[in-house]
Amino acid sequence: MPQYRYQARIASGRMQSGVMSAQDAATAASMLRGQGHHVLQLSPVAVSKADFGSFLKQLNYSSGPSQKDILDFTTQLAVMIRAGISIRAALEGIAEQVSNQKFRKILHQIRNDVESGKQFSDAIAKHPKLFGPLYVNMVRASEMSGSFAKMLDRIAAYLNQEMETRRMVVGASIYPGVIATMAIAVTVFLLTFVLPKFASVFKGKEAALPGPTKFLMSLSAFMVEYWWIVLGAGLAVIIGFLAFIRTELGGFWWDRFKLTAPLIKRMFRALYISRSLHTMGELLNAGVPMLDTITITSEVSGNRLFRRMWRGVHSSVKQGRKIQSTLTRSTLLPKSVVQMISAGEESGKLGEVLEEISTYYSKVLRDAIKAVTGMIEPLMIVLMGSVVGFIAMAIILPIFKMSSLVSGG
Repeated sequence: MPQYRYQARIASGRMQSGVMSAQDAATAASMLRGQGHHVLQLSPVAVSKADFGSFLKQLNYSSGPSQKDILDFTTQLAVMIRAGISIRAALEGIAEQVSNQKFRKILHQIRNDVESGKQFSDAIAKHPKLFGPLYVNMVRASEMSGSFAKMLDRIAAYLNQEMETRRMVVGASIYPGVIATMAIAVTVFLLTFVLPKFASVFKGKEAALPGPTKFLMSLSAFMVEYWWIVLGAGLAVIIGFLAFIRTELGGFWWDRFKLTAPLIKRMFRALYISRSLHTMGELLNAGVPMLDTITITSEVSGNRLFRRMWRGVHSSVKQGRKIQSTLTRSTLLPKSVVQMISAGEESGKLGEVLEEISTYYSKVLRDAIKAVTGMIEPLMIVLMGSVVGFIAMAIILPIFKMSSLVSGG
C-alpha cells in the first residue's frame, strides 16, 4: 500500500509529522481529518530499492505453495513430532518460518481446526489442492495406528521421489525441445531473410532453376508475403492440439500415443507402472483399506488407460475377486509383474512386493530416460542438418549451373 508523509496541526495546536499508509492521497487526508488534525502538507513517500524488493517478495509470496513447500512442511513436522512437540505447537512454529503467505494462512487454518478438536487428517482434507487423497489417507491411517511421525517420514520420502521423477521426465524433454526450437528458428530465418536475397539473382532464370530451388523460392515468397497466415496457422494448430488433448477422447488418444510411440513408449510405461505400484505399496503398508488404495492409485497414475485399468480392478475386488484376475486381462502390465503381484497377494505381503517392483521400475525409468535422450540428440542434429543442407543445396546448385553455362558459353 502507498505511504504518505504528512505534516498537520493537532487539536492542542502543536505541529505533528509522520508517515502513514493509505489507498491514495484523498484517503490519507480524510483519515487525518477524522482524527481531528488540520492537514498542512501531504506528499507520497518515494519507493526505495528496499521497499521495491519487499514489494517483489510480497508478489512472490502471493503465489500458491509448491510441492517443495509441502515436502519441507512434511519433513519439519515429522522432526518436531518425533521430538515430542505437540502438533498444535509444531504447526504454529512451522507457520512462522514459512515465507509463502498463502501457505502460512493455510497452516494457521489447519492449526485452528486442530485446536478446535478436529483430527489432523480432517483439517488437511479441507485443502485437497495441497494435500491429495494419498497424503490424507496415509495420515488418517497413522492416526489410528499411532505411528504419526513415522508415517510423515514415509510421505516425505514418497513426495521426494515423485519430485525427482518429475524432474527427470521434464529434464529429458527440455533438450529435444531446445534443439527443435533452434531447428525451426534457423529454417524460418533462412526462408525469410537469406533466400529473398537470392530472388534478384535468380530473377528471369526461373526456367533453369532446379525443382528444389523453385519450391523453396515459392515457399520463401509465401512466408514473406503472408507471414501472418503462417503464424496464425501455427498458433491455431498448437492451441487446437492442446484443446483436443484436454477432451476425454483426445486425452485417451494422447495417453495411448505415449504408450505406443516407438521412441518414448518404454519411458512412459516405466513411469506409469512405477508411480502406480509405488503409490499402491505405500498406501497398503500404511494400513489404508484395499478399495480406497485402488481408488487413489487410479487417480494418481497419470494416464487414462492406467486409470481405466485400476478402476476395473476396483470393481473386481469389490465383487470379491483377486487383483490379479483383472490385471491378467490387461496389456498395460507385463506378465512378470502380474505374477509377482499374484504371489504377493497369496503370501499376504502385497505391499512389500509392490514396493520392490516400483523400485525396480524406477531404475528402468532412469535407464529409459537416458536411452531416449541419447537417441533423440543425434536424431535432432541429423534432422536439423538435413533441413539446413537441403536449403543450402537449393541455393548453391543453380549458382553452379549458371556459372557452368557462362564458362561454357
